Amino acid sequence: MAPSPHDTGPLGIALIKEYEGFSRIPYKCPGGVWSIGYGSTTDANGKPVTCNAPDLSEEDAEAMLMRDVWNAEEAVREYVSVPLCSSQFDALVSFTYNVGQGNFKSSTLLRILNTGNYNLASLEFTKWKYAGGKVLAGLERRRKAECSLFRLGPLSSLGE
Repeated sequence: MAPSPHDTGPLGIALIKEYEGFSRIPYKCPGGVWSIGYGSTTDANGKPVTCNAPDLSEEDAEAMLMRDVWNAEEAVREYVSVPLCSSQFDALVSFTYNVGQGNFKSSTLLRILNTGNYNLASLEFTKWKYAGGKVLAGLERRRKAECSLFRLGPLSSLGE
């Protein structure tokens, strides 16, 4: 387990909110998944969002966002085996929030990171720019932002 003694900070939350955007009504994301709020794919009861989901208040969307952030944080803590600084943790949480825990767990980004090669791992963010087989400008911008946030931290083993 990674020694990440922190929760997602304001920069990480802001990044997620900026790139997910807010929608009070259900919508299909570019990957074809029904979502609502800040990109939540499950409702307040943990059931998959459908086209028939009721409108959502911003307050309820915030609560679902924090639930989903917590789930992404747990995945980062569980799967990352090297130390992370706050900006690296935040970047990985944003990435995981967007691509899902399974994709994060099986990613080359994680595999490289767990070898301790922070610099090479940081370059993997920008490869995740596709949805529905197409490059999306919004995903390109998000991955560049996540990469930049990750690179605010040390790119060699912490403590070196």
